[in-house]
Amino acid sequence: MLLGDELDSPRGRIYLIKDMLENNRPADALTVKHIDRCLSCLACMTTCPSGVNYMHLVDGARSHIEKTFQRPFADRLFRALLGAILPYPNRFRLAVAASRLASPFDFLYPRFGRTGRRLAAILRLAPKNIVSRPVLPPISPAGAVKARVALLGGCVQQVLRPGINEAAIRLLARLGVEVVPAKGEGCCGALLHHLGKDAGALAQVRHNVDLWSAEIERHGLDAILITASGCGTMIKDYGFLLRNDPAYAAKAARVSALAKDVTEFLGALDLPEPLNPQDATLAYHSACSMQHGQQIDALPKQLLTQAGFKVRDIPKAICAAARPAPIIFWSRRLPCVCATARSPTSWQPPRISSPPAISAAWPRSRAELRSRCSTRSNFSTLHMEG
Repeated sequence: MLLGDELDSPRGRIYLIKDMLENNRPADALTVKHIDRCLSCLACMTTCPSGVNYMHLVDGARSHIEKTFQRPFADRLFRALLGAILPYPNRFRLAVAASRLASPFDFLYPRFGRTGRRLAAILRLAPKNIVSRPVLPPISPAGAVKARVALLGGCVQQVLRPGINEAAIRLLARLGVEVVPAKGEGCCGALLHHLGKDAGALAQVRHNVDLWSAEIERHGLDAILITASGCGTMIKDYGFLLRNDPAYAAKAARVSALAKDVTEFLGALDLPEPLNPQDATLAYHSACSMQHGQQIDALPKQLLTQAGFKVRDIPKAICAAARPAPIIFWSRRLPCVCATARSPTSWQPPRISSPPAISAAWPRSRAELRSRCSTRSNFSTLHMEG
């Protein structure tokens, strides 16, 4: 680990979780600090030779922390606002619009401490304009219907990037796939789940399971497609999350079995040759929740290559957008460090031969660290919060 603290490694966090849960004790500040620093990139699950399901361990720890640890009032308020706004498209759209009024004063917010720095970070990220249009425009499939699928509308994505689902619907329609909107569908529950708010998250999970189960019973579904990989990782875990609920265990397991990333579904179809192949080179970033959470890595690149594109990898890249961590922690003064890996043999941890103050290779300032991260093409990624 770049910070030289074993407790910031997956193994160190597992030790903390084990000690906390086996002794049935409330979370303490040390445990909370190191669990909060985890971005849930899940690279450790890809590289672990023992197959430890770190995702379930850290999610359980977050739930225990939420129940037993008293965070500062400003922290609790900030997390409550995230949970009350982000999963709801109309509220989120309104918040983004309101951010334009507040953004001219973002230089003042850091004066109000950590919460102020968080607000300033959010305002810097807020888009200047958002497009309001139907998320799932009805398009009839071309020719005979080959399959019938539901497509997750999502929450944040349908506000910031509605064109993603629209493009997916157009492509599926050209391939003879009927896309069925599930009316009333809500957030997949991932955001509240990663905040440790299990009651709210499971309520959203059950709501979606009920809607999709009704559609399955009514006319049948061949798949439930997701275009946001973080949501896909969550929905594929519905069966585990509701495994102990007699009323929902079987239905949730069926939904999880039908859940597929859109690339998984396209990869199983007999795709035609591209009509207008593009002689273009693309840099492909494999999201952590895709390559580690769902273990889908090569397929999207194969589909792009099949469509006529030249695809290049971004080596060992992490965007640091896992769960609500970027919004919650960008105000921190310490860097949160994570190294991603594609296989146990391809990854080596950062090597530090001496403490940061002595090592000549260590960045001398935050600006130098950011500069290195933006210019180097092959590095164990650093995510500076702040």
